Amino acid sequence: MGEEEKKLGLVALIALVVGSMVGGGAFNLAGDIALGSNAGAAIIGWIITGIGIIALAFVFQNLTRRKPELDSGIYSYAKAGFGTFLGFNSAWGYWLSAFLGNVAYATLVFSSIGYFIPIFEGGQNVASIIGASVVLWLVHYLVLRGVNSAALINTVATIAKVIPIFLFIIVAIIAFKWDTFTFDFWGGEGFTWASVGEQVRSMMLVTLWVFIGIEGAVVMSGRAKNRSDVGKATIIGLVSVLLIYILISLLSLGIMSREELADLPNPAMAYVLEAIVGKWGAIVINFGLIISVLGAWLGWTMFAAELPYVTAKDKVFPKWLAKENKNHAPVNSLWLTNGLIQLFLITLLFSEAAYNFMFSLASSAILIPYLLSALYQVKLTMTGEAYQSGEKRTKEKVIGFIASIYAIWLVYAAGIDYLLLTMLLYAPGIILYKWALKENDIQKKDTTIEKALMVLFVVLAVTAIGGLITGRITI
Repeated sequence: MGEEEKKLGLVALIALVVGSMVGGGAFNLAGDIALGSNAGAAIIGWIITGIGIIALAFVFQNLTRRKPELDSGIYSYAKAGFGTFLGFNSAWGYWLSAFLGNVAYATLVFSSIGYFIPIFEGGQNVASIIGASVVLWLVHYLVLRGVNSAALINTVATIAKVIPIFLFIIVAIIAFKWDTFTFDFWGGEGFTWASVGEQVRSMMLVTLWVFIGIEGAVVMSGRAKNRSDVGKATIIGLVSVLLIYILISLLSLGIMSREELADLPNPAMAYVLEAIVGKWGAIVINFGLIISVLGAWLGWTMFAAELPYVTAKDKVFPKWLAKENKNHAPVNSLWLTNGLIQLFLITLLFSEAAYNFMFSLASSAILIPYLLSALYQVKLTMTGEAYQSGEKRTKEKVIGFIASIYAIWLVYAAGIDYLLLTMLLYAPGIILYKWALKENDIQKKDTTIEKALMVLFVVLAVTAIGGLITGRITI
């Protein structure tokens, strides 16, 4: 059977969704949330996140059903709904998020290895950068062997990574103390809208980071055996992961106080379990995290390489990114992606909180692609396109509006600094966009809205540079 005939089945697609979401973030989730939220605010935050992320999952499920011809997923929805330029930016933003996420994974995996081998302690020293670089190019080699082979390895890694997480949940349920959980439930000021609102806002980027990957099956939809499996994989993967995340974060607040959790090194889950059962608990979790991050790293490398590849085939990215090797792997896209990851790995030596910064930037970069997908569903339900005459659209319209509001809220929650830094990454994309149009001899005149967006991106990017120079924005 030829490589081109090997397609991804339901189990492989679910593993891509779960594997890409349950990466390193799951193992440090309790500590990341505790940095800014007490138990009461965390519950409210999870309610908001649950509603928003489930709505977003249903958006992806509905779009794969209503628009089966759009097999480039998150990019093709933006292009079909809002034109070539926003389609390009959806692909560009998603790609930025994917490779920045891999940089965050590199930091976290070597922080865990540092638990066993002190030379890697902290995850962002010279030894860690060298180690991460070796892993980076091993993953590169695996993906070059073919997407199907890489997906099989990802499935095995996904199964392996959930075992220590389930162990943690079972032990934490047994050790959970209600008094610890309810102590300082709303924070030192008690319940006030201002205090709780700020706490909820602070956890939004954290929760978005751990759910990035929800669209994994959609991104790979062109390689699925059955289109109907894409929507199923998205919903099954999301519901499973949402339950796991809620249990991890809330149970941890019943084991340690918020302040204790916030002070834990990466990965927080290891030290919470160590506090319950002793050193062997931390050993198990750190091993689990290493497997988890390596699996997620592999999955995200596939996503990061796939999107420029399919976008280039659609003549929106430069055509050289559409090249495949004999295993039908997107070879040039992969080289570009991992080359940039290598450069960003070196920058970890100059950032004090590399993991948190990289995951926040990756989360911020993906907001535009998510928002455009949600708005495309709203557009379809408003115009009736892809619906039969007289077919009810109310339910899907409501879901689209909820997902859109959630995405807009996340933009606010990210804060102005991350928005400016994200635009610093988006602005250079304009040059690539113009290059691709010229290279493919596409005669397209920018609309007034597109021109305004280009100017806005540049202005915000210049503002970010000014903020970095003056010290108002720090990395």
